[in-house]
Amino acid sequence: MENQPSHPTQTSIASGKPVNWIRGVVFTALFAALFIAFCFVKIPLWFTPIPITLQTLAVMLAGGLLGARLGFLSIFLVVLLTTAGLPLLGGNGGLAVVFGSSGGYIWMFPLEALLIGFAGDRLFARSSKLSRGGMLLLFVSLILFGVALAYVGGVPWLAYKAKLSFSAAMSGGCYPFLFGDTVKAIAAVFLISKLRPLMPKL
Repeated sequence: MENQPSHPTQTSIASGKPVNWIRGVVFTALFAALFIAFCFVKIPLWFTPIPITLQTLAVMLAGGLLGARLGFLSIFLVVLLTTAGLPLLGGNGGLAVVFGSSGGYIWMFPLEALLIGFAGDRLFARSSKLSRGGMLLLFVSLILFGVALAYVGGVPWLAYKAKLSFSAAMSGGCYPFLFGDTVKAIAAVFLISKLRPLMPKL
């Protein structure tokens, strides 16, 4: 008797695709929750409407650990739901938040996760363990896509909303945060390089 072709569902399960899909959904939700939690860690500054937060670190980890597609989705979903009115960004939500003085930074978060994930995917495609050169490239990508890109969107919008000059917006929305963002990038390099090889296939 000839072997009968297996049922499509059985073939799919055997190939592990449903399992990988479920894992992808779970990890996307987990990193979205991590991003929300990190948004509640904030230190207001008296001279600027932009607080110190851990949002940037969450975005770096989402892109670096989940990859481009799922990293983008995890952050984009939070921004989308916040726009719809859910109080997810430090207990605040709605159009007033997304289009407020810090809106330029918020819009860039999903794009940052996408580009960081793209860079991480390329680096870890070569080897599961990064060399010193690979870690340096990862750090550079985090600085470019996770730090500089945020200011590209955030500073001009802050200047527009707060009616500031560009130099004043840089003083209130960029310079005070550069050291902290660099420290976050260093921490993210360490965490991504150690944890990414342990991540299941998504």
